[in-house]
Amino acid sequence: MQCTQALKHFGTRCMRKDLKDAVDKARLQMAVLSHALESGEYGTDTSKLQEASKQYGDLAKTHEAALKLEKSEKELAESESLVRTAESDMRELAEDEIRRIKKAITIETEELDRLALGKISPSTVRSLIMEVRAGVGGQEAALFAQDLWRMYTRFAEQKGWNVRTVSKSATDLEGIKEIVMDINGKDAYRLLRHESGVHRVQRIPETEKSGRIHTSTASVAVLPKAEAVDIEVRPEDIETETYRSGGPGGQNVNKVETAFRIHHKPTGLIVAMQEERSQAANRERAFEVLRAKLLEAKINETEEAQKAARREQIGGQERAEKIRTYNFPQDRVTDHRVKESWHNLPGMMEGNIEDMVETLQKKL
Repeated sequence: MQCTQALKHFGTRCMRKDLKDAVDKARLQMAVLSHALESGEYGTDTSKLQEASKQYGDLAKTHEAALKLEKSEKELAESESLVRTAESDMRELAEDEIRRIKKAITIETEELDRLALGKISPSTVRSLIMEVRAGVGGQEAALFAQDLWRMYTRFAEQKGWNVRTVSKSATDLEGIKEIVMDINGKDAYRLLRHESGVHRVQRIPETEKSGRIHTSTASVAVLPKAEAVDIEVRPEDIETETYRSGGPGGQNVNKVETAFRIHHKPTGLIVAMQEERSQAANRERAFEVLRAKLLEAKINETEEAQKAARREQIGGQERAEKIRTYNFPQDRVTDHRVKESWHNLPGMMEGNIEDMVETLQKKL
């Protein structure tokens, strides 16, 4: 699709050049495959026929997504033209239509990025794996991890998301050493991805008789959950190993090789799982986490340019750094990356974190 003079005239952004080039290439490949399939070029070779048909179907999805985006860009140009010539009452309707079309174009561009260039946007990922672990501070850190788990669970309930506990290790005093959750729902990963990092709490524990403020930490990890169809793990790219689990877990777990380790050779990633009671369960969980890490890397690669711009504005923020402080005596939550604070800490710990989450979406 060429960017028409009308679109240029009204200042409308057309399909990016890299995206347009990828679409043009896909359409050319479609034409070649179509001719080969119709002319019987593959004869009776079933495997080649199936492979060509699948490739054609994938290219057709790219073609259809491009048609949809091209239609929206044309509608946007027409609506912008109407704004410049219409009466005031019609102009207001046209401006509403422009806002709707621009939102649609953003979504359609992300989908075409995924289909034509293999890019993945956070808004297209529905599921995530969230891990909350107690850090420095002993029992108080475990209680804080419990509080964070409740905060995220309540927030997910408010959003209508589905939350499933994968594994949980609790303490004797209602705290959490570690909890792993699957969260599934519209915009779940996009809204929670910035929660990754070390969270710090400052408060007076109930057992503290002298009124001294204690500082404890808990870490949060948020990984996009990849389905097998999203991230392919090729057998030749991995090495697997089974071994005996360590630590508590019963005689079967400690005497039988139930633990499972994967080494992904192209990236050097190593994922080991031993929490489950069977080798099959640990294997499934290990592959799930590996795909999540590979998907996260793919998303990060897609956004590298934006990240460079963000670093210039707010500085580097490694996951090991403390990203947020929950100060109970001062009823204040401060996110150190964006240098913003919010009050009503008890309400936020009950899941009312919408304002904070939206601020992070805009500034990170």
